[in-house]
Amino acid sequence: MRLRLLSCLLFFAASLDAAAGDLYTAINRMRAGDGNCAVVKKLPPLKPKAALERVARDLSQGGDLKQSLQDSGYRAMRSRAFALTGEGVGGYCPQLQDAGMTEVGVYQDAGRIWIVTAAPFATWVAMSGQAAGQRVLDLVNQVRATPRNCGNQAFNAARPVRWNNMLAEASRLHAEDMARHNYLGHRGRDGSDPGQRVQRAGYRYRATGENIAAGRQMNPEDAVAGWIRSPGHCANLMNPRYTDMGAAFAVNARSELGVYWTQAFGTPR
Repeated sequence: MRLRLLSCLLFFAASLDAAAGDLYTAINRMRAGDGNCAVVKKLPPLKPKAALERVARDLSQGGDLKQSLQDSGYRAMRSRAFALTGEGVGGYCPQLQDAGMTEVGVYQDAGRIWIVTAAPFATWVAMSGQAAGQRVLDLVNQVRATPRNCGNQAFNAARPVRWNNMLAEASRLHAEDMARHNYLGHRGRDGSDPGQRVQRAGYRYRATGENIAAGRQMNPEDAVAGWIRSPGHCANLMNPRYTDMGAAFAVNARSELGVYWTQAFGTPR
């Protein structure tokens, strides 16, 4: 099947009048499970994208994928590129049938077809702020219910934390500030630290901590999973001293990372 696909693509490429359309048709036939390229589930066709065609052309001239995407103005959540040659196709069924990819660009030169697939950068979270906060709380309490290691530090199971509106407000304001001003950090642009921010929101604390995340975390599950993988953030999740929690996200499509999360923990005085 792979050699047959290559022959089909190269044959189409030889016809310059209809090459692009036929190439995209052949790619989407393979994505749909044509021939021996089996599919686990029905996938939508990849949509041709002019910017990805420019990236494919750049790669054919020795360009770098990341730099070419940036130069073309295409912001990708995920991307991959490969070239089909007469020497062998390799295992490209999985690449073309990646359900996370939605757009494609192709470029042809003598004896080679360059293919770039990508998922465009998305800056949305498919739930309200209130629902996202409640989901983060539920996930955190699931995490705390089980002993775990955060890096080299071992933690016993901890009691659940409860929602606190003041900590949620501090989280919201910091997430919005990061999104608005295109940065990621525990120190605010005004020089504030997490303790100062929760105090401003009216929370009087004996102990406090903060987790932040940004970029590909488009839902609470991804944000919490990232914090679990980070020893310092994980330690905040498991800290038995904390009794309260608030969380929020903010979105700015023009920022570098797009979606920003803040989670504040606390123990009141």
